[in-house]
Amino acid sequence: MLVKSKVIAVTGGGNGIGRELILHLLEKGAKVAAIDINKDYLEETAALAGEKAADLSLHVTDITNRETVAALPEAIIAAHGAIDGIINNAGVIQPFVKVADLDYKKIEFVMNVNFYGTLYMVKSFLPYLLQRPEAHIVNISSMGGYLPVPGQSVYGASKAAVKLLTEGLYAELIDTNVRVTVVFPGGVATAITTNSGVEYKSEKTEDAGKKKQKAYKMLMPRQAAEIIVNGMEKNRFRVLAGQDAKFTDFLYRLSPRKATHMILKKMS
Repeated sequence: MLVKSKVIAVTGGGNGIGRELILHLLEKGAKVAAIDINKDYLEETAALAGEKAADLSLHVTDITNRETVAALPEAIIAAHGAIDGIINNAGVIQPFVKVADLDYKKIEFVMNVNFYGTLYMVKSFLPYLLQRPEAHIVNISSMGGYLPVPGQSVYGASKAAVKLLTEGLYAELIDTNVRVTVVFPGGVATAITTNSGVEYKSEKTEDAGKKKQKAYKMLMPRQAAEIIVNGMEKNRFRVLAGQDAKFTDFLYRLSPRKATHMILKKMS
């Protein structure tokens, strides 16, 4: 589905990939409904949009609240006249600890944002999307949704759930006007760690983390956004964003055990 003149809702639109998705969509002639829990971040996105902000509406929303999400489609239609697509981008990670040391509140938080937030969006918008001549659902999973990362097991489980939910939707909607795409970003230089409430434990680990990030060339949010929108416009079934995602996808298909040991070695 070409995005020009279409109305697209984007969650997590306050920063990172979500913000770049919004700006890129606006540049391509789409109208955009920006969704985020943080009002200040949304307003920063609107300011960056400049003149294109005329085609942008802001929706301060907690996507883990089912009733609030259910009210979004009508609010967006009131602002733009229709809704043609959704990009479920909002996501959080967990503290870098093993499952045995992860408390249930953090587990529920990660699952509620990453999986249930995506599910609520899909369930709330799908009846409206089915009424459009053409429509599209894009769900952002993660490289961690198919490749286990030690210390991010619950995050990976939430993104694996998004993966299978999206692939199931693809099959269920194949004979309808709604196309479905699942996206697997690799490492992207965003503030997801801070936004997830995850902090480094010491100055030593913080310095090590910064050194690893410099040594490991991460995809920039703008690049990720362009890859995602391109995949949407070409009706891709799955999109791998970043060379690391492409490599690990290949390796995991070849040998899941070998891929798991490789990540374990790199993480340690």
